[in-house]
Amino acid sequence: MGARFVNVDRETPMLFPVDMRDWVPEDHPVHFIIEAVDELGLQGFQVNGRGTGNEQYHPAMMLSLLIYSYSSGRFHSRKIEEATYTDVAVRYICGGGLHPDHDTICKFRRENGELFRECFVKVLAMANRLGVLRRTGSVSIDGTKILANASKSQTVSYADAGKLIGQLSLEVEGFLKRAEEADRTDDGDRLNIPVEISRREERMEKLKEARRIIEGQFEEKRRADREEYEKKLEDMRRRNDDGGGRSLRPNTPKKKPIDEFRYNFTDPESKLMRRSDGIGHGQLYNAQAAVDGEGSRLILGRYVTDRGNDLKELPRAVGSVDGKTRRINEVLVDGGYFNDELIEEVEDGGKMKVYAPVGKTFEPGKAEGRSPLREEMFKRLQTKDGKEKQKKRRQISEPVFGIIKEAMGFRKFVMRGLSKVNIEWDLITLAYNFKRLFKLVGMPEFFRTARA
Repeated sequence: MGARFVNVDRETPMLFPVDMRDWVPEDHPVHFIIEAVDELGLQGFQVNGRGTGNEQYHPAMMLSLLIYSYSSGRFHSRKIEEATYTDVAVRYICGGGLHPDHDTICKFRRENGELFRECFVKVLAMANRLGVLRRTGSVSIDGTKILANASKSQTVSYADAGKLIGQLSLEVEGFLKRAEEADRTDDGDRLNIPVEISRREERMEKLKEARRIIEGQFEEKRRADREEYEKKLEDMRRRNDDGGGRSLRPNTPKKKPIDEFRYNFTDPESKLMRRSDGIGHGQLYNAQAAVDGEGSRLILGRYVTDRGNDLKELPRAVGSVDGKTRRINEVLVDGGYFNDELIEEVEDGGKMKVYAPVGKTFEPGKAEGRSPLREEMFKRLQTKDGKEKQKKRRQISEPVFGIIKEAMGFRKFVMRGLSKVNIEWDLITLAYNFKRLFKLVGMPEFFRTARA
């Protein structure tokens, strides 16, 4: 008796089931996403309220589509459009026969940043309602570098731009001479010389604009450094006058050469930064996340900056957490955030406590006039509780970034420009929170009741 196989029949016509949910397992996360979006009662949708033109796709459907797509590793609008034909779960979101095209998906994503922010806060409120997120507790803050949608080869320094302008000027002169020679000899040149000159002149104008922008960045940096130095100097004088001990004079700002500033033609707001793994540089953005330190590993706050390090990010990172979501009592960060002035600002006289390593080279009591905060922080981290908190910090944020980059596959922004990549980071962290909340609670009973 030979082997027997289940018959695969692709020819006989068949009817779809009456209920599309029969095509998706009951424990599939797509059910949670659809029900949660409906349950949240969102208000921030951008719609055509006049009712003119073609019928619109329902914004709740579009939001569910984006959340599920990002949580399952689809970020490009064409891939999402394709999935409306090929992925059963996506077809279920879209009601079976609806297929938003990639332009519609792009437009919805671009115009609904306010909606994503509203949904982010409300899904955390739902987590609190479900008992997996505490009202008061700690947060762990960290940043990770994510590739911009821009090529490093399209980045120029101030000096490189100048050299290219000189080279293109010589090429333009050469074409003008060829044109004059062709006129004298009546010899038609095979090249379209006016077009070639126009291309080079257009390129020169872009390079000149890049140099003007770099000059502006250079002057802005010098001004900011000078103001910061003057402020530190004034603080030092005030502490000395108050009799609080001799304070060290702040270091004079280092003069950063203009050639260290660069401009990228594809995404001018992205920056050439060292990668998170420390291996090489790339055209990147610095994505920040404040993660719940009380066990849920939900992201409570988030934003993207174009700064290459985290030294000045602490207040903004803490402020990115909505007060209704979490009353923060402790902040856990790595040594890259250690900034005396900003830690004092965040702690605000004891309203919350920051735990930040002071650096491996720190030697307590060695330097006269050393910052009292560093001495206090060193002692704080040497306690049993302080050591536990630093160990805890490493187990909170890093796995979250690992899931986003490895499990979800998000390693490069699709959108360009700082405001737009912030919208996309809102969306990816929102998708992560949906994914994480489903893992924590499954399908809540009140969802099942509503469906029944």
